[in-house]
Amino acid sequence: MKVLAYTSPARGHLYPLVPILLELQQRGHEVAVCTLAGEVEHLRGLGLSAAAIDPRVEAIAHDDYLSRSLVGALKRSTAVFVRRAGFEPVDLRAAVADSAPDVLVVDTNCWGAQAAAEASGLPWASFLPFPAPFPGRGVPPFGPGLAPARGVLGRLRDRLLRPLLLGAVERSIRPPLNQVRRRVGVSPVRDATDIYTRAPLTLYLTAEPLEYHRSDWPPSFRLVGPIAYDPPASAPEWLDAVDKPVVLVTTSSEFQNDGKLIAAALDGLRAEDVFVVGTLPSGGTAAFDVPANARLERFLPHSLVLGKASCAVTHGGMGATQKALAAGVPVVTVPFGRDQLEVARRVEVSGAGVRLPAAKLSPDRLRAAVVEAMGRRPAAQRLAKALADAGGARKAADEVQAFCSAALKTG
Repeated sequence: MKVLAYTSPARGHLYPLVPILLELQQRGHEVAVCTLAGEVEHLRGLGLSAAAIDPRVEAIAHDDYLSRSLVGALKRSTAVFVRRAGFEPVDLRAAVADSAPDVLVVDTNCWGAQAAAEASGLPWASFLPFPAPFPGRGVPPFGPGLAPARGVLGRLRDRLLRPLLLGAVERSIRPPLNQVRRRVGVSPVRDATDIYTRAPLTLYLTAEPLEYHRSDWPPSFRLVGPIAYDPPASAPEWLDAVDKPVVLVTTSSEFQNDGKLIAAALDGLRAEDVFVVGTLPSGGTAAFDVPANARLERFLPHSLVLGKASCAVTHGGMGATQKALAAGVPVVTVPFGRDQLEVARRVEVSGAGVRLPAAKLSPDRLRAAVVEAMGRRPAAQRLAKALADAGGARKAADEVQAFCSAALKTG
């Protein structure tokens, strides 16, 4: 079997996919991947056939942090996917012509590449590394991170808010996205459900009980659990020498102006008997006052730190948050936007961490949240086992193999 994967220009989407591709490669399949240019040599070093996506796709960066409203931020974020979609179909078709794959695996945020995959006649699957953004029975409307509804009033809340939140975004993206789809030769999409459930197979990279229970999952969805990956690296000497409980502080791999999270952690924890390890924001240039019990790195694989960590403070990105929880480390989530409000609420509902809204972020509140989260380690360890039981990369590879085999037989 020959597999071609296509990702958006985001390490937070590429890295969870890498273990799946490596698992398929280890089973004897040929694997090629198109992704952001800065990761091509790294992937080739892993033995994968890798190429860069169209640089025009990578040049379209997120600017949702400029919006002052939730709906405005969602519109800006999804508009990025629509603009990228205009370049993706030609890019994917060229990659298909070059590698002649038997099956395609396409990032769920690559809306143009997904349309081209749909038009290709090849078996194709999607992978979803963030909370499912389409409605479901008993699930709050996507966006603001609402708690699951309780009773009649809660269900009424969901029914009234859903069109107000998602409807405005859907109306803004549907015309330009469907223009791309018409050019490719596939039918238009109607709404968020249609966008995110078109793939015949979707690998959803999470699992219950972190994800809310749904009784109406689309039959194409497979919840395979979180899949963590870090580039190979050795622990630095300074980390081996740390003899205090470690608090890992992470920020977004795509710029969203979340450096204030680092600043609050450094200030709030400077007098605590912990050692703070922070990874710096993408694209950030701010200078920080680093106390003696802290260390900042431009990049450091989180897996090297989590073995020593008593708590992880995250911006609420699904990748960093699930990586900590999968290691049994409780988290404090401070969401700044995008899907992060949904991730933060799921953490709170699971009992494995603490949610602190970015609007309420301060050194004192963050310190209190870290202390509270540290007491939730037993819940984080129980959640880690449940997430591991979902199967991870091996389960995802099983699903891709079974799907491709069935499609080739019927095709």
